[in-house]
Amino acid sequence: MLIRRPKDWEMPEREATPESVYYNRRQILAAAGLLAGPSLLGGSYPGKKNEEFTLDRAVTPEWAATGYNNYYEFDPYAKEGLANLTSKFMISPWMISVQGQVKESKQYDLDDLLKKFQFEERLYRFRCVERWAMAVPWTGFPLSELIKMVEPKPAAKYIRFVTANRPKEMPGMAKAPYPWPYFEGLRMDEAMNPLTMVVTGLYGKPLPKQNGAPVRIVVPWKYGYKSIKSVVTMDFTSNEPPTFWNRLISNEYGFYSNVEPKKAHPRWSQAQEQLIPTMERRPTLQYNGYEKYVAGMYNGKEF
Repeated sequence: MLIRRPKDWEMPEREATPESVYYNRRQILAAAGLLAGPSLLGGSYPGKKNEEFTLDRAVTPEWAATGYNNYYEFDPYAKEGLANLTSKFMISPWMISVQGQVKESKQYDLDDLLKKFQFEERLYRFRCVERWAMAVPWTGFPLSELIKMVEPKPAAKYIRFVTANRPKEMPGMAKAPYPWPYFEGLRMDEAMNPLTMVVTGLYGKPLPKQNGAPVRIVVPWKYGYKSIKSVVTMDFTSNEPPTFWNRLISNEYGFYSNVEPKKAHPRWSQAQEQLIPTMERRPTLQYNGYEKYVAGMYNGKEF
């Protein structure tokens, strides 16, 4: 049995799984092989690479990015081996409800919806609030294109997103008394920012279930929990919506949750990050390195 001493910046085990330094690559790959492949939603994979987005680090190995995940609905206490827990999770057919302050509230079949958009691949840094970080190739399209299609009303100032709520298919939901389903939100200008993506693919393939299949949102300048997985609802609202972790621990997780190296989490510093899978330490970048795209949206006081 391996016993390791938690580092001073790690969450207590009761609140988050301690970070693992060692990975069993054979086990992770075997687990991934147990998954039934999702349908090729929308366009073909991989999408055309968008050369605007480059990285200051190597792309994370696929086995590591698909084998190390936070997805509490499958297991709130483990990060590895989640692929083994997703076999009952059905991702086709998949419906998304668009409602609230839009021209027409409507249920969309995901397969039909995604045919309306041109897919591309972008290399993005991905930063978890727990300090671990990755660099991965996402496939999808700008969320702004979907927003324009559904024609929000002038009163729409925010979007509330909701994850699938299927306790019989997501075994982690019974393990923790959280206010399921998971919910998140963005200000409209954040949602319309060209960085914000609707994502259905990873490493030139459809998203694995443990990474948020069949469709998720990716907001690369914010901590990872803002990039909500397995989306079933987009609700356009006039007022700032509540968010999952802010409701649970408001002094630790704000609505904005931008990556900010100078703003420490109450229980650990955010000045450094550790790259999966080597756990190499690097300085955290302001807005996760996307300052030129987003700095003008904020006054520095958002939390």
